[in-house]
Amino acid sequence: MALSFCKRIHILGASGVGTSTLGRELASRLPHLHLDSDDYFWEHKFTMQSNVKDRINRIEHDLSSKEPWILSGAVCGWGDVLIPYFDLVIFLWIPQELRLDRLRAREYERYGHEIFQGGSKYEDNQAFMEWAALYDTAGVEVRSKALHEQWMTRLKCPILRLEGDFTVSERVDVVMNYLGK
Repeated sequence: MALSFCKRIHILGASGVGTSTLGRELASRLPHLHLDSDDYFWEHKFTMQSNVKDRINRIEHDLSSKEPWILSGAVCGWGDVLIPYFDLVIFLWIPQELRLDRLRAREYERYGHEIFQGGSKYEDNQAFMEWAALYDTAGVEVRSKALHEQWMTRLKCPILRLEGDFTVSERVDVVMNYLGK
């Protein structure tokens, strides 16, 4: 059965699991626009959060006026008002060590040696990596698998779970097959 009604797709998972990458790749194959929750969450990328009311107004405007779309990144908590928008939610999970290795590589690519001891980003990087390492074991008080699992119980739309170490191409193939494309 082709899921042609999936015009509003949300992809979520832990930081470093590949939600943005999958969102961009799917948008290159589907008629969907790719939006990323980080572009709404941060006023200044990764340093200053935007006002919650302002980010909700901006994201609701874009979700209402730019259909079809794919929204990557978690909106649990601050974006719960967006739940009715979703036709399909894709949940990504990969083993923790692989995810943390990806995050370390991404942080180095962004900031270089500044993430190492003595660098200007060292403290921020340490705090970020400690936070990211909590995902698989923390409770619902932080962005965690437990929080995502709890949040997904509130969804009325289908959930496609992609759990494991898959390439981007393999993930795209699973989603395209699921959509009947």
